[in-house]
Parts: sequence; structure tokens; C-alpha cells
Amino acid sequence: MMAPQMKTNFQIRTKPNAQPQSRELNAILRSQIAHLWPTIANIAALQKDCVTALPNLFLYCEVIQLESEQLILATPNAALATKLKQQLPKLQDYLQKRGWQINAIRLKVQVSQQQQPEPVQKQCHFTTSALAAFSTLEQNLARSSHNENLCQALRSLLSKYPQSGQAAKESV
Repeated sequence: MMAPQMKTNFQIRTKPNAQPQSRELNAILRSQIAHLWPTIANIAALQKDCVTALPNLFLYCEVIQLESEQLILATPNAALATKLKQQLPKLQDYLQKRGWQINAIRLKVQVSQQQQPEPVQKQCHFTTSALAAFSTLEQNLARSSHNENLCQALRSLLSKYPQSGQAAKESV
């Protein structure tokens, strides 16, 4: 009697010249998880629609399961679950208009799920004339204890733009 096959949701990456055993194992694993792809695609599409409906709340929430017209969402904390609970009628209406057959939405708080979104780095791009003006200001600013922080900030800003020194010389 054979042991039941273990279902996995990962893929073993092989090199092009890998041994035949690795290719066979990879093919077996793919065949075992092939039935999961429609479910994964369905949940991904549902997650995308939820993000469209409530973009601020779904930065931290995610779709866990859709079964028997019941949607289950994961939230990282109770406070967010409370906010989301107030928006459930709006979410359900939106999803039904998009063609999803959802009659109930449940929330599950999963504390270990807490993930911070990647911080967006802001970058300013200055024109050469703006950089020249900053450089001129830094050079001509009176050296005093009152202006030291401003001078330091200007030097820090100009150090991020190496071409600023040349722009200042060209403008003089």
C-alpha cells in the first residue's frame, strides 16, 4: 500500500543541465499543485478588486478564502478589523457589482500577519539653476551660530548632486 502523496505549493528550480531525477521531481510537484492554480488566480483577482474598492484598508488586509459564497479576510489587528467591519456593506456591494457572488464576509485577526508596506522614498530633482542658487546661498551665507544648521543642510543637499558645484561656477 502506497503512502498518500504530499501536496506542496512550491517549485524546485533546476538548472538547464540538471540531473533527470530533479526534472522528474519538478514535473511531479507541478502536477500535484496544478489543481490549485485556478483557486490562486481567483483569490488574486478578488484581492485586486478588494484593493480597488477600499485601497487604504487593504494595504494591510488580504483575502484568505472564498468558499460557499462566503469571503474570509485576514487583518493584522483588531483596530483595523473594526474599521473594515464598518466598510463591509460597501465592499460587498462593490464586489457583487463586479460579478462576485458573495453573501457574507468574515474577518479573522491574524497578529503574526502584521506587515508594514514598503516606505515610499521621496526624491526631488532640482534643475541646474536651482542647484546653482543653493550653492550660491551656501557660499554667501554669513557664517554664524544661527546659520550653522542651514549651512549644514545646504552642504548635505548639494553633496547629493555632484553637478551642483559646476552649475554654481557657471552661473557666477
